[in-house]
Order: sequence, then structure tokens, then C-alpha cells
Amino acid sequence: MPRVGGKVKTNRSLAKRIKLTKKGKIKRWKGGYSHYALRKDKKYKRQARRAVIMDKKHPRHEKLIKMIEPSL
Repeated sequence: MPRVGGKVKTNRSLAKRIKLTKKGKIKRWKGGYSHYALRKDKKYKRQARRAVIMDKKHPRHEKLIKMIEPSL
């Protein structure tokens, strides 16, 4: 008998932009790094090259996890 609701798919656009660490935190990168780069501050551009680690206590953490790993 086929499923009524269908499969839950991974949000591919989000899955390409964030990664999960071993401890289950989300690793992401800042957007807009190269857009209008001449106008941006050196400090901003330097910091934007690094990844940002989102803590598990972040309000959107669980929602993002479900979007990239629907089977969990």
C-alpha cells in the first residue's frame, strides 16, 4: 500500500550551505562576502571568510536540522 503523505525530502539549497559538526552543531558561512566588496570594511571581509558555529541552544537549530536531515 503506498504512502499517503509521500516522502519527506531534504532541502537541498540549505544542505549545500550548512554542515553538521560531530557534536551536532551547525556550521555555516556568512553570505554577501563578494557582493559590493569594495564598499565593505576589511574587518567584515576578514571575519566573513571564517565559518560561524551555531550552538544547539539557538532558536532555529532544531528546524534547520529537520530541513537537512528529515530522517532524523
